[in-house]
Amino acid sequence: MIYPANIEQKIDFVVLRDELHRRCSSPLGRERVDAMQMETDRETVCHLLAMTDQMRMAKADTTLTFPRGDIHDVREALARIRVEGLFLDETELDALRKSLAYAVELESFFRNLDENRYPVLRELSYGEASGLSSIVRSIDSILDRYGRLADHASPELARIRREMANLQGSVGRALASILRQAKADGLVDADATPTLREGRLVIPVPPAYKRRIGGIVHDESATGKTVFIEPQQVVDANNHIRELEGAERRERIRILQALTDQLRPQVPQMLASQDMLAEVDFLSAKVSLAEALKAIRPEITDEPMLDWADARHPVLFLHYAPQGKTVVPLSIRLRAEENRVLVISGPNAGGKSVCLKTVALLQYMTQCGLLVPVGEQSKVGLFDNLMIDIGDEQSIQDDLSTYSSHLRNMKAFVRQADNRTLFLVDEMGTGTEPLIGGALAEAVLRELVQQGAFGIVTTHYTNLKHFAEQTPNVVNGAMLYDRGAMRPLFQLSIGQAGSSFAIEIARQTGLSESIIQYATDLVGEEHIDYDKQLQDIARDKRYWENKRQSIRQKEKELEARIAQYDEQMSGIKAKKKEMLEEARQQAADLLQKSNATIERTIREIKEAKADKERTKAARQKVETLKEKVNVSPAKPASQEKESGKLQGKKVMRDFRDLRALSKTLSAETVSSPQIKTKEKFSVHQRTLNFNRTLDLRGYRADEALEKLIAYMDDAIMVGAGEVTILHGTGTGALKQLTRDYLNDLNRQRRKHGKVALEFGDGDVNHGGAGLTLVYL
Repeated sequence: MIYPANIEQKIDFVVLRDELHRRCSSPLGRERVDAMQMETDRETVCHLLAMTDQMRMAKADTTLTFPRGDIHDVREALARIRVEGLFLDETELDALRKSLAYAVELESFFRNLDENRYPVLRELSYGEASGLSSIVRSIDSILDRYGRLADHASPELARIRREMANLQGSVGRALASILRQAKADGLVDADATPTLREGRLVIPVPPAYKRRIGGIVHDESATGKTVFIEPQQVVDANNHIRELEGAERRERIRILQALTDQLRPQVPQMLASQDMLAEVDFLSAKVSLAEALKAIRPEITDEPMLDWADARHPVLFLHYAPQGKTVVPLSIRLRAEENRVLVISGPNAGGKSVCLKTVALLQYMTQCGLLVPVGEQSKVGLFDNLMIDIGDEQSIQDDLSTYSSHLRNMKAFVRQADNRTLFLVDEMGTGTEPLIGGALAEAVLRELVQQGAFGIVTTHYTNLKHFAEQTPNVVNGAMLYDRGAMRPLFQLSIGQAGSSFAIEIARQTGLSESIIQYATDLVGEEHIDYDKQLQDIARDKRYWENKRQSIRQKEKELEARIAQYDEQMSGIKAKKKEMLEEARQQAADLLQKSNATIERTIREIKEAKADKERTKAARQKVETLKEKVNVSPAKPASQEKESGKLQGKKVMRDFRDLRALSKTLSAETVSSPQIKTKEKFSVHQRTLNFNRTLDLRGYRADEALEKLIAYMDDAIMVGAGEVTILHGTGTGALKQLTRDYLNDLNRQRRKHGKVALEFGDGDVNHGGAGLTLVYL
């Protein structure tokens, strides 16, 4: 049960209902919002939450395209046509067509969802799409895309409309001719035009000239200065048009009745599609609200409990989000085997009541099947009874004071409470003499604890703080307050009681020190010392809590960094393995080709039978091949030659088919295996980052040459195909340097049996002599 009956107003759930109403697109969805209520069955709640969460996932899944369409409420029209003789008009048919077409799309979408990822959402597929599709086709056969009865709905309708159009054209032309003559005779105004009266085309004429025109007067203006005459020449044609209009109306009704008779047996199926559309509209609204709240589906436990982590008040969240403000999150934990009841104390306006409403609202939302704005690790159990005492319920009519209303609520709590009850009481025991009020509050709280109920109460009473400290399954909580800045922090700290900071707040408001001292003397130093001790405990706990949060944050960062490094290392190892396998394959291919060449050469030598010239040529082929594949006997690592030689401040670099001297800031000698490994990795990296244009403009000659050498190394390495070197025109020095280097590079390539590079000026419309195009 819920208590009191107006609990939704008390905890502001009505605001969330209004939000859901606003986010629905049809009355179908809004009815579902109105019907939503708190559920107590675990299976039902889990199903509702799963349905909403999977709808959220499906809408966010980039591999899926969620259908879009119109949802119309056609239930009343469908119910009406159960009676023989009644039919759907064009507007109703058009709404039905759009709704059914959308239902067909949705049914197909849900049916094709992954059953492992969306098992609950797939339940919306009810397998009636084929029947609905035939209905949509039937309606399409008579309506045009604007929802009007189309000419092709029947041959007779097409004939009637065609004849009517011809007659209307004739009447229009005749009226235009009559009107032109009347204007020429000065019988009508120069700006007069034909108009409709009682469905017939007429012309406006001053009353003095109505007999000059001749015809039937159908109407006159409100001032009496104009009469509307149907000229005699078009009366017969207009009469025929009226007859055709009647025939069109009868044919229209016949067509609509025929189609309605065809649809009547399928009314239950169409109503079922309305249920599906209502559920989709409702779910879409819940998803929209969840996204606005950044809400999630909490874990539902078997037994009653509360374990909200980083819980935020939903209504405050919606209110502050557009302003860029945040809501301070709360973390609350109540378990049967630990603490079932929380007693919250602290200063006024410190957030005690907001904390209470946050718990009530989140619990109510969860049991209504709504996603809630809490942390991922949150867990919650379900309660059969949710009872609150928040706010003032005094009633003059019922002769009920504030305290009497509180006592009536406490009576209901004690009568109904059990181990599946959650009670929430704001300012427990207030409204009467503090000593008696505090005692009664403690007695009621003790009874509720003994009944095994879960609950949260807020208070300023010291005796309730002591009760929480001394009673098993009950714990104190404090709303934190910054004593230095004299402002509330709106943070809940569980484990110790909170101070009301009454003296400090009184002093801050400017109350005289003599009054404050007198009040202090009245309550006694012992009470003041107790309050100060509570403040000191709260301050120390806040300090160590901040330390703990800082350490936790750094641990998370460290774990994330380690995970990132592990992932990168895995990628590097995989890439290394891939590169080695590729190199191994290339070597095998090259070796196979080399063996074939050597065997062919040996055969040629044998066939030459000591012909010196042919033997010499064959041997030269083998030597050329050896140079190409670098065939040499294996040497110990200590005897391997360096693949790069330092020459002063320059380095002689051997790289594939290019040897060049270039300046370097630092260089180191590495072994052949290191070169191969680094070269392979470098090729991959440079291919990813290679730019097909090099801009040398603005560099000195020596700088430009270094960049050009490095760039051509990369271009040849990655197999760029075609590159552009921008050097500008200017003095021509950079262009000459570029051409000289390319010529020198070609000489090196020819020396090693490579194909020379082609290069030349760019197109005159795209840079001309200011750039050099190089074809690799």
